[in-house]
Amino acid sequence: MTAPHRGIIIIDFGSQYTQLIARRIREQHVFSEILPHDTALSAITKRNPLALILSGGPSSVYDQEAPDYDQEILRLDVPILGICYGLHLLSDYHGGQVEKGGTGEYGFANLNVLNPTALLEGINDGSQVWMSHQDRVIAPPSGWQVLAESSNGVIAAIGSVSQQRYAVQFHPEVIHTIDGTTIINNFLFKIAGCKPDWTPGNFIREQVEAIRKEVGDRKVICGVSGGVDSTVVAALLHQALGPAVTAVLIDHGLMRKNEARQCVSALKDGLGVNIHIINASESFLSRLQGITDPEHKRKIIGEQFIRAFEAATKKLGQADFLAQGTLYPDIIESGSAKQGPAAVIKSHHNVGGLPDEIDFTLIEPLKDLFKDEVRRVGSELGLPEALIGRHPFPGPGLAVRIIGEVTAERLDILRNADEIYMNILHEEGLYDEIWQAFSVLIPVKTVGVMGDSRTYENLLALRAVVSADGMTADWFRMPHDTLSRISNRIVNSVPGINRVVYDVTSKPPGTIEWE
Repeated sequence: MTAPHRGIIIIDFGSQYTQLIARRIREQHVFSEILPHDTALSAITKRNPLALILSGGPSSVYDQEAPDYDQEILRLDVPILGICYGLHLLSDYHGGQVEKGGTGEYGFANLNVLNPTALLEGINDGSQVWMSHQDRVIAPPSGWQVLAESSNGVIAAIGSVSQQRYAVQFHPEVIHTIDGTTIINNFLFKIAGCKPDWTPGNFIREQVEAIRKEVGDRKVICGVSGGVDSTVVAALLHQALGPAVTAVLIDHGLMRKNEARQCVSALKDGLGVNIHIINASESFLSRLQGITDPEHKRKIIGEQFIRAFEAATKKLGQADFLAQGTLYPDIIESGSAKQGPAAVIKSHHNVGGLPDEIDFTLIEPLKDLFKDEVRRVGSELGLPEALIGRHPFPGPGLAVRIIGEVTAERLDILRNADEIYMNILHEEGLYDEIWQAFSVLIPVKTVGVMGDSRTYENLLALRAVVSADGMTADWFRMPHDTLSRISNRIVNSVPGINRVVYDVTSKPPGTIEWE
């Protein structure tokens, strides 16, 4: 594929807010990309960035275990902004003094603006900021100016206009910093000279060009599931390559009720996509028999998907490429993120769950996007709102919404319960208020009473969250009357369930999906 869109590179030193930096920049229609702290200079220069941002992090510049980085990066002839730990790095590198330890600052503080340079232009004295640090700069590098202090007397911002180097002790990327967006915009547009051209339309044009260049006159299979991501990929590939793309829906037997048929109808009749359905449910369920570990499930499903696509080419004609709807959060959670050795939260079937040997070259045009960005691309492509606004659905399907072993009987129970849940959300006008909602079948049986008889049946959990991109989420405050209606209808209509509970866990500490 072609080089990434030129923009801002964020060097990640382990901050819990690094993803927020990327999002805040993209909200201003400027491309941003996160790279790990140990990225080589050559990898940076290859991308020809407009500017760099050094993230915060938990380390001290004096720690022996402090993250390694290529100091040549700090000599690049582009503007650099350091945030929190990034402030300490820039100050230490240029000869300033950083004091280790002390009382630090955590939470709210106010700025005393001493020098409203381009970075702090438009920021008034007393503006609220969010602090989260222990080390602090006690003397800036020679030739640098102190731009602001905190209400606690700590240096809060420094800069060297001639070197285009700026740094702040607070976190402009979090919402608690009232003028954070203004500060980020000042850096992007007044200092780095960025243009707000990271738009859905430009993204589509760049990807169409890149896909055509890579594929040439060869053939592509596009894996679709009916979800937003794969549907957008199918539409994008269809625009780029037309009949050279064959969309394939692998019915793994783990989809929701009537989902396979609805997906094929929407893509074929609604978008004119050349699509085929392959029923592989028997092989998937056979491989999953007796498997209870969620990571094992995901890896089995990831491998089976590839094998099913390979088998499909024998029926539909050989293809050189497999296109799939991988998103940036998929890569991050699977421990394959650009920012380096991220912890594996869970292996997404299309990332960490892929087998080592596959017969295709992967095309993943959405791999740098968050979910809300994908929806905007889908809207630009002309996809119907019913598809764009659909809740996310995991590639492994109901297999990761059944805790424990996946069986045909348990799948039927979950499908019927989930259909009731979704129907009531639509009936009560709540579906579009929720980012993702689903049911989870739990391998716990509880005692109940129905009529005059004792029951001993399954426990079902309901999950509903609000989110912007899936990286963080809060549980949806479901009206009590709605919960009562859902519970009553499920218990009275679905044999095998006699108790319903509602999940009130945010992300973090929980993930959105249970497995």
